[in-house]
Amino acid sequence: MKRKILNDEFISRLETLTFHMSAPMRGFFGGNHRTDSYGSTVEFADFREYVLGDDIRHIDWNLYSRFEEHYIKLFVDERQMLTQVFIDCSASMGKLDFSKAEFALKAAAAIGYLSVHNMDRLSLRLIKGDYLEEIGGTIVGKNAYYRAIAELEKTEFKGYADIEKSIMNGLNIGSNDGLTVIISDFLTENNWKKAIDYLIYLKREVLLIQVLSEDELNPQYSGRIRLVDSEAKDPLDDRNLKMKINKSDFKAYKQALHDYQSEIKQFCHARGAHFISISSKDPVERLIFDRLAKVGTVK
Repeated sequence: MKRKILNDEFISRLETLTFHMSAPMRGFFGGNHRTDSYGSTVEFADFREYVLGDDIRHIDWNLYSRFEEHYIKLFVDERQMLTQVFIDCSASMGKLDFSKAEFALKAAAAIGYLSVHNMDRLSLRLIKGDYLEEIGGTIVGKNAYYRAIAELEKTEFKGYADIEKSIMNGLNIGSNDGLTVIISDFLTENNWKKAIDYLIYLKREVLLIQVLSEDELNPQYSGRIRLVDSEAKDPLDDRNLKMKINKSDFKAYKQALHDYQSEIKQFCHARGAHFISISSKDPVERLIFDRLAKVGTVK
């Protein structure tokens, strides 16, 4: 995985970035993210008067020599963020066109590396049906990361993925302690919006990454065709369609896709979440260094 996806040049570029949290958070000590409390890092924040029980090592003796009063130095409290990456493993993500699955895995690997490099905790979770499969438990450090990524490589994309049920019924989703990333095509009848509202309720920062194939963005079919739903098990499934396609159908399809993406974007914006839609033919570098930077997730 390290050779195939995270080559040395890519890793070097990733190591220049950090996640940017839009609001103070709580979490474990030892990370790189500011909270709204004071702690014991080396970055000075403020002073306050000494009270009995304070650590005398934090007394500012220069101030004492000037005012003959004891003041304590306060420092910025920095904590570990929990970055959670959920990957839609349904058939629509990889059964007929593996480019979407490949992009999703690369994106998850890149976001995951960025997380552990910045001394944060990482959780990689596969959405399979209505449950979550966690890869490698809570990942801390690069050795644990590479072991998890080796397992992630083996991921199969099949069946369906219920984003709502899997996340809302999942364990250890976290609360006010970091970023949740959901990578999917969001081409589903399930009400995934409830899961987003749930994550917002838990004060998680939320980023949705929609990965679509070129066929989905710019279909080139014409005449009489048979459309087969990638998640349908039965050839006679009602979701499979026979139809004749003309230019007006293409126009209507593109408008419907545009309207759907606008709906997702507006839904996210109203909740302080972010939404990115990207083609699976694009390099993952564009997602990380361009699109994530533009929405302010990384800097």
